[in-house]
Amino acid sequence: MTNLPPNLRGAVDLSSLVRPAQQQRPAEQQARPDGGEAPASSVVFAADDASFQAILELSNTVPVVVELHGQGQPPTLTGIVPSYGGRLVLATVDIDHAIQLRQAFQVQQVPTVAAIIAGRPVALFAGEPPEDQVRAVLDQLLQLAAQNGVTGTVPVGDAEAGEETPAEEPLPPHHQEAYDAIAAGDYETAIREYSTAIAQDPRDRLAVAGLAQVKLLQRLEGVDAQTVRSAAAASRTDVEAQLAVADLDLAGGHVDDAFDRLLEVFPALPQGDKDAVRTRLLDYFEIVGVEDPRVVAARRRLTMLLY
Repeated sequence: MTNLPPNLRGAVDLSSLVRPAQQQRPAEQQARPDGGEAPASSVVFAADDASFQAILELSNTVPVVVELHGQGQPPTLTGIVPSYGGRLVLATVDIDHAIQLRQAFQVQQVPTVAAIIAGRPVALFAGEPPEDQVRAVLDQLLQLAAQNGVTGTVPVGDAEAGEETPAEEPLPPHHQEAYDAIAAGDYETAIREYSTAIAQDPRDRLAVAGLAQVKLLQRLEGVDAQTVRSAAAASRTDVEAQLAVADLDLAGGHVDDAFDRLLEVFPALPQGDKDAVRTRLLDYFEIVGVEDPRVVAARRRLTMLLY
């Protein structure tokens, strides 16, 4: 897992977008990881190798943030995740007592933070970024979960903390409309809302990235991966086929493969096709994050090919 990018995009692996989420069970029917009944407030709990299967089941209803800590260091997200009002839960894992999970998540430093959505892992960040950056990543995680149909909650009781849960800062109106549209599978409306946000503020980089991600989702809807890859292999000069397989690569987390594929075919293309590839690459750069080293390298290659 990599450190949190400065602009926060690219922190989420998009591989889970290709397939729909599994059917969900109501949150109140979920068991606690320790095998007991869910308490009135169950947004933070400890997990280990033996109890992690329950985490996977719970992730079919609500996104589960997994914080792997240890080596004498306590978890750091216990004050942040509860503020989301049950839309996220936090599983803390002491890697000193969970060797299998430590290996599975390839922990190189503590804390390492990941998430589980519909049974599939999503890499988030390692280390301790500032709270505003953590919250931005968690907001993106909720959007990703909505795209996969995981929109449930768990009940949050007042007795656990004895204090009122801090209110979550609302999304800007057009961002919220786009978020709701994505949750409903209405990509056209989401595209329109993000486009409106950009028209009102061209510097709204999160809207720019959101628009690129929704367009990717729309293109991937109903796509058969084997058919796409066969078409691309049959004709290296078919720009639409190459763009389609690059979408699959990017959505599957194979960022370098997506970039390399388009940059390699670029020089031999007619001008109209070059424009299409350049536009697609610029969208990819926004999705992955413009400060990501892979984007920096690909942008440099694209510039050299243009001039």
